[in-house]
Amino acid sequence: MVRTILFAVALLAARPLGAETLLIMFDQPGCSWCARWTDEVGGEYPVTDEGQIAPLHRQGISETLPDGIDIDGRPVFTPTFVLVHDGAEVGRIEGYPGEDFFWGLLGSLIAELPEDAREDPET
Repeated sequence: MVRTILFAVALLAARPLGAETLLIMFDQPGCSWCARWTDEVGGEYPVTDEGQIAPLHRQGISETLPDGIDIDGRPVFTPTFVLVHDGAEVGRIEGYPGEDFFWGLLGSLIAELPEDAREDPET
C-alpha cells in the first residue's frame, strides 16, 4: 500500500505543471484566511469534482512560479486562487469569501475551461 502511494506521488510530481488544469493557491505563512480555507475546504477539495478537474497546487506568494505557468500579474493578496489551463490563467479568485461563495466562484471559473478539460479525469 505504501509503495503504491509513493508511486502515485512520484507520478504526480513528474508531470509538468503547465500541461494540465490546476488551481494554484497563493498563500503565505500567518495568513488567517488561508488557514480558514484549509479548515473549511482544503480537506475535501481533492475528492470533489472540482478537485479532480483542477488539482490544487499551493504556491508561496513570493516564490517563483514553476516553469510553464503564465498568469496575468502576480497576486497581491492571500489567498489568491488562480485557475490555470495548459499553463495560462483562466481566471482568479482574490481572497476567500467563505465556503459557499468559494464553490460558486470556482464553478464559474471551471465553466470557462474547454469542455474536454471540464471532464473528471477519473471517468
